[in-house]
Amino acid sequence: MATLDEGHQFLIAPDLERPGLTRQVTGIDQNGEASQISVVEERPLTIFLNSQEIVTAMTIGDYPEYLALGFLRNQGMLAPDDVVTGVDFDEELETVVVRTERQTNHEEKLKKKTRTSGCAVGTVFGDMMEGLEGLELAQNEVRTSWLYALASQINRTPSLYLEAGAIHGTVLCREDKPLVYMEDVGRHNAVDKIAGWMMSENVGASDKILYTTGRLTSEMVIKTAMMGIPALVSRSGFTAWGVEIAREIGLTLIGRMRGRRFICLAGEDRLIRDADPAGVENESARVGRKGRA
Repeated sequence: MATLDEGHQFLIAPDLERPGLTRQVTGIDQNGEASQISVVEERPLTIFLNSQEIVTAMTIGDYPEYLALGFLRNQGMLAPDDVVTGVDFDEELETVVVRTERQTNHEEKLKKKTRTSGCAVGTVFGDMMEGLEGLELAQNEVRTSWLYALASQINRTPSLYLEAGAIHGTVLCREDKPLVYMEDVGRHNAVDKIAGWMMSENVGASDKILYTTGRLTSEMVIKTAMMGIPALVSRSGFTAWGVEIAREIGLTLIGRMRGRRFICLAGEDRLIRDADPAGVENESARVGRKGRA
């Protein structure tokens, strides 16, 4: 199990030096002059569960094993008591094969695919809502001092989001400490990578907060709940169905968090206002425009 007592140090942080994540492209700016910028690479990754092909996702290509595990777990294709015997990534074939001790067959589930509003063609399966029946999330308090501390540190962390845009970041946090920071062209992929890491490292979810740069859609709320995380926070806004589901399942949902501002649309009774917004620095232009996805 991973040790989660690292203070304010990330256990996993964006690695801007990792080869293949971006490339330099030259274009013409508003003044008619040549301008070189970094753009994010994306590539297909096909996920197999045992001998069955499940999905092909567009991804930036880092942490493919975590992405595969997290996707299968969040789709309900890996049960909590499933024993994973292997996770094999073939870079040349762009495939990940997850193998389990017992036989699996998800043909019926695969027939009920639903394309979501997520970036990079997110996909959920029609019976995911069934996994929320009887779900009980921890009713933990969320302190506004934690939220402001998290936003300040995460927004200042070097990332592809700030470097190149066109990408989303998701951070697993505990209280005011960011722990694991994943990025991808689709916010759902970044969440699945975190789910896969938690599964691999046997990390508990009941005391965690999930912070994301992406919209708080129904898919994001469902995935967070399926992971057992009781609080979801975003820089961006909400969809009505995302809010409705969060209220029904008891998930704390906070969005539009920029500088000293935020709005809580679910779980207000669990929000402890222990920080004066007037004492929080307003977000500068530094964090918004260059990294806006």
